[in-house]
Amino acid sequence: MKNKKILSLLALSATGVLLAACGGGSDSGSSTDSSGGSSSDKTVVKVAALESGYGADMWTEIEKAYEAENPDIDIELTTDKKLEDVISPDMKAGNYPDVILLATGREAGLTETFIKDKNLEDLTDVFDMTVPGEDVTVKEKLIPGFIDTLATNPYNDGKTYLAPMFYSPTGLFYNSGLLEEKGWEVPTTWDEMWELGDKAAAEDIALFTYPTTGYLDSFFFSLLPAVGGPDFYNDAMSYVDGTWASADATESFDIATKLASYTAETTPANANDQDFTKNQQMILDNQAIFMPNGTWVVGEMEEAPRADGFAWGMTALPATEAGGDQYSYTFFEQMWMPTGAENKDGGKDFIAWMYSDAAADIFAESGAIQPIEGMSDKLTGDNQLFYSIYDNGAKAVMGGFENTATVEGVSIRDTLFGTYDSIVSGTKTEKEWQDDVVSVTDQLREAAEQ
Repeated sequence: MKNKKILSLLALSATGVLLAACGGGSDSGSSTDSSGGSSSDKTVVKVAALESGYGADMWTEIEKAYEAENPDIDIELTTDKKLEDVISPDMKAGNYPDVILLATGREAGLTETFIKDKNLEDLTDVFDMTVPGEDVTVKEKLIPGFIDTLATNPYNDGKTYLAPMFYSPTGLFYNSGLLEEKGWEVPTTWDEMWELGDKAAAEDIALFTYPTTGYLDSFFFSLLPAVGGPDFYNDAMSYVDGTWASADATESFDIATKLASYTAETTPANANDQDFTKNQQMILDNQAIFMPNGTWVVGEMEEAPRADGFAWGMTALPATEAGGDQYSYTFFEQMWMPTGAENKDGGKDFIAWMYSDAAADIFAESGAIQPIEGMSDKLTGDNQLFYSIYDNGAKAVMGGFENTATVEGVSIRDTLFGTYDSIVSGTKTEKEWQDDVVSVTDQLREAAEQ
């Protein structure tokens, strides 16, 4: 995820979900230069990067390109699908990478631990640096808003500690071929959505499904500002007293509950880490129309069978009224530096270079898109469609719930998103759901105030 208004607050992405893959294996940089000679006389910059769904090859190319431009630098690269397991033992011994690419929202919570312990280096000066090899600053290249959120400024002190990296707009994904075949329009309001749901039901097609309840984060983070506006969204994310019991919150629960009645009945049974692709397959088989997801779903379902005439489509969530604002939530990964890093100057130069055209082009080849102005113009096919969503009228929203001290037995994600299976199946009422969310956010607000 565009000078569009972008909302703030800490992103606890579902998509640890999201962009991470499963598995293992690591790769560390060599101690010899490309000609086979010793690199002991070179300055070492230690870089640790998550091997996400984009793969590890792009990082190898980044290493080669940076060293080619900086022959006095040796990038010591470590990549792994379970990066936390690889780098944590060394860090406990006091041996820190200079740069780490690892987003919030992952199960291990390593980045959140560094945030809570205030062990992140201040990177504010990086964004005023000139991009190496270019004549613009990092801040001038970035899409506005990406460093104006608690996802990058977790202490709300006017300083940036996490650099925004690969971003992925989210929305409701669908088969545009099905809508074209049926002569159905993409809804722009919830009233139009319910009308479409009735038409689809008459042909035994569900209006909605979701991979797992975890994917409902992007759904709610887009729904809340559409209902109550940016200030309401920010208050909800920071647990402001009374926000989750307000009329705007109730309207949001009303919409989500009504949508549950249009959701494919089999969705909850398959909404787990083993079977979630069965729910995604419903879109490809024309058994359901919309699902919340991100751009990674195209690659995830690349080999899956699909209906004749299938073509990916993506839309922002509907507005509450004609002409109202529609929102699309944006996930992005983060790059940061531990305060214990040994080569901070070298690490900051490397981070600044991450926003160069050379680096951005290497990343884009693997589908990893930097939040740089004009990148969407370079894209083709489905990615051009997805990344131009903000150019087509949708407003961008970023970040999620404010980080707090841990409250034992309390999870806002489980309570707000995880309950949706029970709403779809009818084993929990809307009022019970909202009351539970109010209770949890009250406890988290107290923890945030400590």
